[in-house]
Amino acid sequence: MKVLVLGGGVIGVTTAYYLARAGHEVEVVERREGPGDETSFANAGQISPGYASPWAGPGVPLKAIKWLTMQHGPLVIRPKADPYMWAWLLSMLRNCTSKRYAVNKARMVPLAEYSRDCLRQLRTETGIAYDERSLGTLQLFRTRQQLDGVAKDVEILQQFAVGYEVLDRQGCIAAEPALAHAKAEFVGGLRLPGDETGDCQLFTTRLAAAAAALGVRFSYKTELHRITTEGRSVTGAETSRGPRSADAYVLALGSYSAVAARRLGIAIPVFPVKGYSLTIPIADEAGAPVSTVMDETYKTAITRLGDRIRVGGTAEVAGFDTTLRPGRRAALEHSFGELFPQGGDPRQASFWCGLRPMTPDGPPILGATALDRLYFNTGHGTLGWTMACGSASVLADVICGKEPAIDIGGLGIGRYS
Repeated sequence: MKVLVLGGGVIGVTTAYYLARAGHEVEVVERREGPGDETSFANAGQISPGYASPWAGPGVPLKAIKWLTMQHGPLVIRPKADPYMWAWLLSMLRNCTSKRYAVNKARMVPLAEYSRDCLRQLRTETGIAYDERSLGTLQLFRTRQQLDGVAKDVEILQQFAVGYEVLDRQGCIAAEPALAHAKAEFVGGLRLPGDETGDCQLFTTRLAAAAAALGVRFSYKTELHRITTEGRSVTGAETSRGPRSADAYVLALGSYSAVAARRLGIAIPVFPVKGYSLTIPIADEAGAPVSTVMDETYKTAITRLGDRIRVGGTAEVAGFDTTLRPGRRAALEHSFGELFPQGGDPRQASFWCGLRPMTPDGPPILGATALDRLYFNTGHGTLGWTMACGSASVLADVICGKEPAIDIGGLGIGRYS
């Protein structure tokens, strides 16, 4: 079967690899000059099945008000006359109930856990290296209230048999010795030893090379103009380098998937939520994190990537605006400077932003659509890399007509009907 994958980020590339491994003829169409050059380029560097949770949950609306009023707060909303923005925000609010949170979490965790297993198998098969570390992640609590509130998270982790450790201050320092030099007070943390870290863009680039070795064709610097249909079936794709035809089409365009789908008369609630990052050269090994530390107060993730430190954070709802805003840089520098003051000089950092493709309920949109030969693999939000290999594996099974290894019944577009 010939398959056209639209999008060359981590989702598109992993999809292409698994399809090629299953014996299909695959082409990837990507508007950038190479793989993983957009949202995958400088993300927080986490593979975190243990933190596979919806953003929408009980208590989030009140927290959002607090975050919007904080100096260096993690949430920014820049209102626009965009009906899709307001519809997405309203839908997210509707999912902020205990019942919806439980349903959405139960849809996300199995996919994330399966995806981690697929990634480990992929590493064994290919020998791929990407500054990876399998040393867990630490969610750091600055206040007693945050630490006391961990009981609900622990309950969910136990439900899904996810390994965890609740640590006091000294336990956190034992896991991340550089925290002994922190300027900020903290009282404890939640450590997930099964989580991993690495450079997503490096992973995507090297997996693209492995996919090419399997015969995948990559068409870079190629814009998708439109997907053509006849009746209820996709017939082709018009691109800046000419028409493409295939037996199956996979929409993996990240935040831009919703725009392409609307042109086909399909409404998918995927909206861009901008995140920022700093990449800082390590100045002092002893002052740098060992793996990932997540600052619960400012919602930043500080990750060790080889000889660099990646500081990622902010949820900015501003449509497709990719402006680099100095205030967001200051917020990342503040969190990093308080926790790892000796790790590196933020003035030497590269500053980046990317658009996370978020669904209002949390889970991605995965599987077949109402149009014959069209499939979705999009809407992974902040968990794109965490869920990439698992999503690609099950979608390859669906396209092959095989039963996926996990139940994906709640991940399709039909849940929004």
